[in-house]
Amino acid sequence: MIFAAIADVHGNYAALEAVLADIRKLGIEDIFNLGDCFSGPLDAGPTARLLIDGGIPSVRGNHDRALIEQPFDDMGPWEKTVYPQLSPSDLDWLKALPFEMVFKDVAYCCHGSPKGDLDYWLEQLLPQGVLHLRARAEIEALAAGIEQPLMLCGHTHIARTVQLSDGRLIVNPGSVGCPGWKDDEPFHHQVDAGHGLAAYAVLEETAYGWQVSHRQIPYDTAPMAELARRNGMDRIGNAIASGWQD
Repeated sequence: MIFAAIADVHGNYAALEAVLADIRKLGIEDIFNLGDCFSGPLDAGPTARLLIDGGIPSVRGNHDRALIEQPFDDMGPWEKTVYPQLSPSDLDWLKALPFEMVFKDVAYCCHGSPKGDLDYWLEQLLPQGVLHLRARAEIEALAAGIEQPLMLCGHTHIARTVQLSDGRLIVNPGSVGCPGWKDDEPFHHQVDAGHGLAAYAVLEETAYGWQVSHRQIPYDTAPMAELARRNGMDRIGNAIASGWQD
């Protein structure tokens, strides 16, 4: 069995197009999306057509939830930018997304962690504003009760593979469309991918277990970076162009 995992597109349809083209080039038919589909300073409409019309199975991310659970006036800037771009049927698709899903009986999938879509499963946030690899015992505690040999998550935009003590894997494929972000809760922290490539992962079952291939795909970032800047988010534009917000 072989399939692709994508996450954190954040309305960057140009990056998503590049990733989907690479997946087709590899001859892979099955794709799973780990959420945070549309929110950001970019273009949700074409992104919706690729994800929704493409029939790509998905779970709900925290930014997806923000688009359907809050009144427009209470939304943050990432949601207010794209909410008017989404049709009622697009919003209905978001409302129907599950928090978690088991894909093809082999992969447990969620956006953040099994405990919440705002959680960092594989990373721990230090008071200095740095995300680093979480202790294995803590990662395994969050995986308690999950039986599948493979677990997938997104949210941090950090491409990472973690092997548990029993040999199972947890994989974050990285972000398709947003290689940098910051948050001020619970205190300021920032993630920069260090590249502007569109990230995803290929998962292949072998005789020795699951093989993970992290892929980073080049594409024309200039139009998306410029769109982010026109929408008042220069730092996201910088991240899309180079992987660095500053």
